[in-house]
Amino acid sequence: MILSIESSCDDSSIAITEIETKKVLFHKKISQELEHSVYGGVVPELASRLHAQALPSILAQCEVFFPHLKAIAVTNEPGLAVTLMEGAMMAKALSIALKIPLLGVHHLKGHIYSLFIEQEAVLPQTVLLISGGHTQIIDVTAYDMMHVVASSSDDSFGESFDKVAKMMGLGYPGGPLIEALAKEGNATRFDFPVPLAKSPKMEFSYSGLKNAVRLAIEAQETLTHQDRCDIAACFQKVATEHLLQKCKKLFKTHRIKSFAMVGGASANLYVREAFTNLAQSYRVPILFAPLEYCADNAVMIGRAAIEAYHRGDFSTIRTLEVHSKSLLK
Repeated sequence: MILSIESSCDDSSIAITEIETKKVLFHKKISQELEHSVYGGVVPELASRLHAQALPSILAQCEVFFPHLKAIAVTNEPGLAVTLMEGAMMAKALSIALKIPLLGVHHLKGHIYSLFIEQEAVLPQTVLLISGGHTQIIDVTAYDMMHVVASSSDDSFGESFDKVAKMMGLGYPGGPLIEALAKEGNATRFDFPVPLAKSPKMEFSYSGLKNAVRLAIEAQETLTHQDRCDIAACFQKVATEHLLQKCKKLFKTHRIKSFAMVGGASANLYVREAFTNLAQSYRVPILFAPLEYCADNAVMIGRAAIEAYHRGDFSTIRTLEVHSKSLLK
């Protein structure tokens, strides 16, 4: 079995995965959403302290699995340096105590392998990763062969939802709050511009849309519940349309065998429906990660770690380092 640890941001999570069958034997996650909601976003130092409390309490429930462990896997890049360190320190301590090797797992590879939890990987895939920290299109040929086709030049898709929610005083995380309000809103009331609509570049940008939303909010004398619903609906529609336009360009210029969506923001049902329709129009099969594994979790890290284990991509106490920013390899 592999014990995997995830602490890249504000979710403390540990999982146990059987190597041969890929079956998830244990998983627990403790979210910090309530603690950070009063600040409208994640406070790194607070997140680190909360990981220091939560991770040991989860680990105590895993002791029965210790005799069966073959490796300790941990997210070591990218993420918040102070929170990554909490998971890395626990992983190193376990490696020393149990005399088993370490596996450093790239967080984005974890998201990609969330598509294949408890099953064999089906590759190649063209993957759209949308989360609070990243918006990328990635051509995935193998665990060690990933090419970033497009990424955001500023805000990520998920980050823009969080910031719009904060502008309207909704709290954190903003994604589910915006999605819920949008269901009651008029998606044609505000004419927000689709970012980079006329640009031939394969890239994403949400700063301009975010600013347009800010101006619309400031133009309201009193921001009513219906105003918030309408702004949420218009913003969600345009933010998704931006993704669709760039992916349509990709579908027209690339031979895509299979398309997939991963990341915390891929749990948005409006976005899922829009991309299901897009893929069907091009007769391309589409995959989604299970809803319970879209947000950060140790199960996806454990699934990716199985690939690293079979490849022998082990780290040592000295070589396992954390990196707040890193590219896919």
